[in-house]
Amino acid sequence: MENELQELIDISELLKVEKKEDFEQHRKLMDSLSPEQRRAKGLAWYPLNVVQQGYTIGERAFVVVERTQGKGQEHQFRSGKTVRFYTQQAGVHNPERNGVIYYVDKDKMRIILNTRDLPEWMGMGQLSVDILFDERTYIEMEKAMHKVISATKGRIQELRSVLLGVKPAHFTPLEMPINIPALNPSQNLAVNQILAAQDVAVIHGPPGTGKTTTLVQAIKLLAEREKTVLVTAPSNTAVDLLSEKLAELDLRVVRIGNISRIDESILRHTLEYQISQHPDSKNVKKVKIQAADCRRQANRLRSKRGYEAYEERKRLEQEASELSAWANSLEQRLVDMILDEAQVITCTLVGAAHPVLDQRKFRTAIVDEAAQALEPATWIPITKASKLVLTGDPFQLPPTVKSQEAAKKGFNITMIEKCLKRLQQVNLLNIQYRMNEGIMGFSNRQFYNNELMAAPEVKDHRLDIAADAPVIFIDTAGCGFDEKVHHAYQSKYNPEEFQVLREHLYQIAEAFLEKIPPSIALISPYREQALHMEDELKDDPMLSKLDLSINTIDGFQGQEKDLVFISLVRSNPKGEIGFLSDYRRMNVAMTRARKQLIIVGDSATIGNNKFYSDFLEYCEVVGEYRSAWEYMKS
Repeated sequence: MENELQELIDISELLKVEKKEDFEQHRKLMDSLSPEQRRAKGLAWYPLNVVQQGYTIGERAFVVVERTQGKGQEHQFRSGKTVRFYTQQAGVHNPERNGVIYYVDKDKMRIILNTRDLPEWMGMGQLSVDILFDERTYIEMEKAMHKVISATKGRIQELRSVLLGVKPAHFTPLEMPINIPALNPSQNLAVNQILAAQDVAVIHGPPGTGKTTTLVQAIKLLAEREKTVLVTAPSNTAVDLLSEKLAELDLRVVRIGNISRIDESILRHTLEYQISQHPDSKNVKKVKIQAADCRRQANRLRSKRGYEAYEERKRLEQEASELSAWANSLEQRLVDMILDEAQVITCTLVGAAHPVLDQRKFRTAIVDEAAQALEPATWIPITKASKLVLTGDPFQLPPTVKSQEAAKKGFNITMIEKCLKRLQQVNLLNIQYRMNEGIMGFSNRQFYNNELMAAPEVKDHRLDIAADAPVIFIDTAGCGFDEKVHHAYQSKYNPEEFQVLREHLYQIAEAFLEKIPPSIALISPYREQALHMEDELKDDPMLSKLDLSINTIDGFQGQEKDLVFISLVRSNPKGEIGFLSDYRRMNVAMTRARKQLIIVGDSATIGNNKFYSDFLEYCEVVGEYRSAWEYMKS
């Protein structure tokens, strides 16, 4: 038992290391910046206008704020992040409130405040929002780890033994195997394995293999067999996508927690929205308003002296408390009714710790995109279920780990990675429907043991330029295109490398003058290069006809385009490659293209690395290897 638990104890200790490092990085960053610098870096919004206010479930106040300066400017506010909402107006009592971002829509954000009352200073102006350190995520991970480590019996202890490789996973074959005509054999095998699993099922879904399609079909079948299925993922975006896909199959979906998209198709599935649409919600709102009014009256009496004022304030506070308790009781009944009727409950991993789910147990918990989740976060939904389904691809982007010490000791190794090594029955989805076979080939060899096959309909996918190979490497070696570092953000960029890329884009634009152009993405491992490309291309009239998308590799995961350019940026005499040494990141980049992949880089810098030397060799054999001199204006 002790040996079994040591791995989890070690992970718990590394979680503390990660938390400390994350906090220190955030503190140093915020302390070193002025309010103007925080705004410039996207860490603060001010000044603000309040465009809406009210109350949500659990009697929490909310505000919708809109920034009046810096509109359209990039920022780091995302749904689920904790923030400080405050006024800079002098002489205000209790001038700040903490809260959580419910959604962000361009220049507006909705914040759920950690208070019952709306602050009276909102009408005074000089309002700001800052990003706070998110301690809640760590608290919930710590709770889950404690629960798992301390379990001496029951289902948590049994699942722990399977996931740690102490006991084998059990499967009960179906009497009648499922065969869904829309799915291929490996996808149908995955669905059957999910249904047959008694403990844990693991589905390995490489890029373009229809992982989401497969998972959604499996969840539909589980929902028909079980009361309610818990479906989770590390990010709000991934949860929203699953919620949307499941709802399209006419499943009763309830989305718990913060959402990243605010279109109607997502909003109508949230618990909050479904409560608001229930006929009984009017009574709840009425009682909440009465309670809030009593509190406001009581607060006004705090400055008055005398026995009568004291007694009246106590009476109002008592009435507010009784009204709140009544509202909470009515609301809890509504919550229970909605969740009882749900076939699928969706949330993030941390969202699985939401109070409305405290007393609920599930037969099956799904963790999608498990390769992007820290192991302690993955344990949160597991503690609520008898059976676990993990899906993802450990050869794509990993979870973010701030502490180098924790990463070196294995904190960045995910649960699905461990399961791929420990569990015997892991299903690989082996047919991909995105890429030309030539684009797929290198990743297939490097990461997937050549087990992937390109579907017939995409195997020979090509741009309508017959002469071009599906994979092209444009070599800048010997051109003197040295990388540069942005003085403020320390992010690298390479303007000359981009000029080569631009010249190729001109050729594409010319080739498609009389045709519908392909969709195109320009991506880079470096944020500064992405920003540089965006700035350079925004007013280029020659390329205005093209369907262009520009992003970092991390920001582009999950997307695809007909043609993808990758700007590697690194070009230096020392052969230092930095981010490029994360081959999983490059796997993501190289598998975004449907019809053509073009990579621009310096072979002299990357060529000493085996991964990249193998890629250069692959281009010479399967694709095309060109010199940047071909694209330089004389």
